[in-house]
Amino acid sequence: MTTVKRITLRMAGGIAAAAVAMSLAACGSSADDAGSDTFTILQYENPESAQGQGWQLALEIFQKKHPDVKVDFQTTSFDAMRQNAKITLTGDKVPDVIEFNKGNADGGQLAGQGLLAPLDDQVAEYGWDEKVTGGMQAFAQYDEQGLAGSGNWYGVPNIGEYVMFYYNKELFAEAGITEQPATLEEFEANMDALVAAGITPISSSASTSQGFNQMWIWYSLVAAEADRAGIDDFMFLREPVDFSKAPWKTAADRFQSWIDKGYVGEELGGLNFEQATVNFLSGDKAMLIWNQGEFARIREQATFDWGYFTLPGANLQMGSSGHLWGVPANAKNKELSYDWIDITLSEEVQNKIGQLGGLPLAGDASTIEDELTREYTERFNELLANDSLAFYPDYPVPGFLDFIQSNMQAMSNRNEDADEYTDKLQKFYDEGRETALAG
Repeated sequence: MTTVKRITLRMAGGIAAAAVAMSLAACGSSADDAGSDTFTILQYENPESAQGQGWQLALEIFQKKHPDVKVDFQTTSFDAMRQNAKITLTGDKVPDVIEFNKGNADGGQLAGQGLLAPLDDQVAEYGWDEKVTGGMQAFAQYDEQGLAGSGNWYGVPNIGEYVMFYYNKELFAEAGITEQPATLEEFEANMDALVAAGITPISSSASTSQGFNQMWIWYSLVAAEADRAGIDDFMFLREPVDFSKAPWKTAADRFQSWIDKGYVGEELGGLNFEQATVNFLSGDKAMLIWNQGEFARIREQATFDWGYFTLPGANLQMGSSGHLWGVPANAKNKELSYDWIDITLSEEVQNKIGQLGGLPLAGDASTIEDELTREYTERFNELLANDSLAFYPDYPVPGFLDFIQSNMQAMSNRNEDADEYTDKLQKFYDEGRETALAG
């Protein structure tokens, strides 16, 4: 998902506004020998986010390097990009470089339909594979059928993501909790103590429009019991998945018990991730599950003492690379596009993203001055080095994000139980997998 932030999502992580275009500079000379006179960048990061601020620095560097190029830096929303990507990339008037969502359901379809240019030659020329390493390469590459995990490079990420529980230390203390939990059982005991103290443990959301929190809780419980091979089979459609067995069924059962015990609150069906974040920041709810997209905001806006931890005792943690830069197949200024991508991976831009808590893929964590931000970045680097990121659940098949969110809402409203969800999940995934593998 989609990263979130920002709608990021990765997801979730753009802004919810409609497309807003901003032209920067207007020198009037040609952008590329064979291209148009305007170099167009289309992205959806919040300009106040770490990544958004890093790209503003990249823009300054790019314009100094190409003073005669007119740049049109356009911002759209994550949802708008997902919904309109095929139209945006079809025809002769397309952006020169775009940000797009990763996974078979999004980037894979664009690559498989020939709407994105392969970047293998540029990866080798610029050495991007030396900066984007390990699991961060998984959703940059797609095969001829648009399936992630192998094939040509069609995208280049700038940042990493991982999901954590931000927590209100004052509410934990009010419930008699003095230490972070070390196991899933201790975590549940902590949440029992919070409920007994009249405090909602987790601020969550389950709207079918950006109500991502419940989905992330469910999939975090899957990842807690899963192993690398099982997640890769699911994510990259390598082997059939039996959702009636662990970790899928046990995670669904546990997720339902969390709903029933009041760990995630009530009336979540109409709440989105932004409202869940606001409710956490209000100081009434003890925790928020989210990724790095809200790190800087919580640091700035929380009026209480807070901290964070990843799901205790888990085998794997939710997380992946961030969204991707790609070059449309019909782009007029491809050489400038490659240069833009390379600048966003430069030491200067990456370290700025790191200083702001954005988890850069090619930054140097030791240069981060703030201790909390440095520790948080080093935790990501540790997860990456241990190959213990489980990605996001909506990547494998088209339509999966909408399907999961719809069923998360149904479970949260108690209109569906874990057995019913698991049965539906099996059917939807199997049909999507069969279609995807058939090309």
